[in-house]
Amino acid sequence: MGIDVTTPALLFPAITLLLLAYTNRFLTLATLIRNLHSNYKTNPDNILLGQIENLRKRAHLIKHMQGVGVASLVLCVLCMFLLFAGQEDLGKITFGLSIVVLLISLLLSLREIAISVDALELHLSDIEKPGK
Repeated sequence: MGIDVTTPALLFPAITLLLLAYTNRFLTLATLIRNLHSNYKTNPDNILLGQIENLRKRAHLIKHMQGVGVASLVLCVLCMFLLFAGQEDLGKITFGLSIVVLLISLLLSLREIAISVDALELHLSDIEKPGK
């Protein structure tokens, strides 16, 4: 199967939008952490500590999601360079690696979303009626 420079270029918009989405998630999380931190300083509460710990885990996951996403973009650029330089076999390998790395980023994102949903479930459970 032949591969040319335009094949890895197709991933550029997808990876860029993914990194933008990750950045938005991070910024929202940072705001939540700052607000909870401020609330905890004025009114120490174990529930707030649990929420802050959950947000810490999510922040670390987002950091890794972004790092792996950037690595995927770098591998895409390297692939394009290799293909431009006539190194088709090495370019194919690099392109395959960039797709695998992108998949890892997406799996980390899925894990972060699962943690987020679990936190929301906990948050909602304390307002449910005791009989349910």
